Amino acid sequence: MTFLTIGHRGVMGVEPENTLRSYLRAERCGMDVIALDLRLSKDGALVAVHDPEVDRTTDGSGAVADLTLAELRELDAGQGERVPVLEEVLDAVRVPLQAFVTDRATAAVLAELILRRDLTSRVEVASTREDVLAETARLVPGVRTSLYADFPVGDAGSVVDRALAAGAASVAVDVERLSLETVEAAHAAGLRVTGRAVDTLDRLRLARALGLDGAATDFPEIRSTGRFTA
Repeated sequence: MTFLTIGHRGVMGVEPENTLRSYLRAERCGMDVIALDLRLSKDGALVAVHDPEVDRTTDGSGAVADLTLAELRELDAGQGERVPVLEEVLDAVRVPLQAFVTDRATAAVLAELILRRDLTSRVEVASTREDVLAETARLVPGVRTSLYADFPVGDAGSVVDRALAAGAASVAVDVERLSLETVEAAHAAGLRVTGRAVDTLDRLRLARALGLDGAATDFPEIRSTGRFTA
């Protein structure tokens, strides 16, 4: 099975996170999937921002939910980049996307876009919340979903049970909190397992040793190295 490399917010280790510049570089570097974060602006636009506030990633301040798309567009998201909307990302890159959402309102708007543009084969929806994933699956039959899970080391059963209950196809877990037992249990249940954040050679070796299906990384060199690391 192919070992997937997932560009985390593009390649945020070398480019401003969640910007078109970062996504385009991730695609040029050969990332198999690009993971991005989505939130709703005050006027309901799906914008690519990780934090609830814009303070860390732009030259502005305030909550994303309190700013209109026009106001968000005025901000510098790094190196002159603007906060992108999801449709811009879809038009800019061709690789599959993993869209991370934190709430059901955002998931509902995303679901409508997936249906309208027939994106079920291209966009996977990810969340830490099972109810968000289950609701997305209800709105978009056949959509692929991924549960981002954190759990005590060795607690293999809970993450597998949570993912299956949500109807998820995969789980994404901090690679240093994963055990071979967890990976084997997930695989036995038909789940794909990816590790995050795999930003060093040691973490990459661990990901391959655990038999993971892929890894999310901030750095483009992990993609080429990962092809040859046993």
